[in-house]
Amino acid sequence: MAIATSILKLHLQYRLLISEMNADINVLRIFEDYLQEILSSKYKSEIKKRVEYFKSNFIQLRKEIDDLRDEMHKKKMKLFLLSKENTVLDSKSFKADNHKEILKQFKAYRKKFDKIKKEFTRF
Repeated sequence: MAIATSILKLHLQYRLLISEMNADINVLRIFEDYLQEILSSKYKSEIKKRVEYFKSNFIQLRKEIDDLRDEMHKKKMKLFLLSKENTVLDSKSFKADNHKEILKQFKAYRKKFDKIKKEFTRF
């Protein structure tokens, strides 16, 4: 990653991932509404443990989203400034900014989110 277009490419990648997480927040809100509806049903006692499981996972996912989104936003803004200044992002700077780790964290988050989403849809 030694040219300005690579900086812009990484910046755009962060924008896409942040947008994806914003959509995930909306999905979690809808799922939480479903949980409220389920808890108001006559089968409440039979499924309470399962509802609590999903509630705690939704809270955990939301925290992960908020933390990851915040970190990505900071990196995205820094990359945007670098691209405006036509600064070169060398491998040392790339490693120092920990982009690889952030993208790795996103992949782990995505895997968790997709698993919970699939479980909830079956529920």
